[in-house]
Amino acid sequence: MSLVTLLPFIVLIGAMFLMTRSAKKKQQAAAQMRNDMQPGTGVRTIGGMYATVKEIQDDTVLLEVAPGVHAIYAKNSIGAVLDDAEYNRIVHGDDDLKADDAVVPDDASSLTATETADADTEAADDADVAKIDLGKKAEGDAAESKDSEVKDAKADGEGDAK
Repeated sequence: MSLVTLLPFIVLIGAMFLMTRSAKKKQQAAAQMRNDMQPGTGVRTIGGMYATVKEIQDDTVLLEVAPGVHAIYAKNSIGAVLDDAEYNRIVHGDDDLKADDAVVPDDASSLTATETADADTEAADDADVAKIDLGKKAEGDAAESKDSEVKDAKADGEGDAK
């Protein structure tokens, strides 16, 4: 066999080796991160839940997900160990908001009209809007239309022949 024939296989094997090595490094870094956890450390699970480490076992970790609420998780479910500043910023909202930053309200009350006068004005405006004909007829018009269709059918000879 010639070298040209073997070249694609050599390249493929080399690429597989590099991908495997990269994945192995990532796994080792994640294992090291989990081993470096200490009680009191803030973590994020792979499911996106933030909690505080309370106790560490061989394969499990006891997390406090809310004050007084504890849950046992597998160590492999820890996605990231956070430093104290980042954990407090995310969980407790210890952000330094600037005066120029936009503040999003917790509810929609600021988006609705607060005065009844505004609501009355809007209702008056809605009454002035012309109705759009969608091709539907009122009930009285529908009955009248049906009667005229029956009369037309009888005139054309399509009615019941007795």
